[in-house]
Amino acid sequence: MVHKGSCHCGGIAFEVEGEITGGVTCNCSICQRKGAVMWFVTHDQFKLKTPETAMSTYTFNKHVINHRFCPTCGMHPFGEGTAPGGKRMLFVNLRCVEDIDLDAVPVKSFNGRAL
Repeated sequence: MVHKGSCHCGGIAFEVEGEITGGVTCNCSICQRKGAVMWFVTHDQFKLKTPETAMSTYTFNKHVINHRFCPTCGMHPFGEGTAPGGKRMLFVNLRCVEDIDLDAVPVKSFNGRAL
């Protein structure tokens, strides 16, 4: 299934293919503040529908995750990084995906503060 998503103003739009079987919340300093529910996907599942120049990027701590956000509305629709095994991955903020029942998605907690 292809899911469409965007930031609030639509300045960043994307499509992602796959079945949403669960999400992850994290208690690290940035994830806790932005309240994202993350769905991890590979780069081949994700298609950015707007120019990369429409986005801003924030990194912190070890600077290994590119937290993408909209400079107009401030939403964080996705981020990019590398999984522990070396594979490039993305997380999609499920709160930015259209037409899903987020209450029906099982969500696990991750202790990002321990990293």
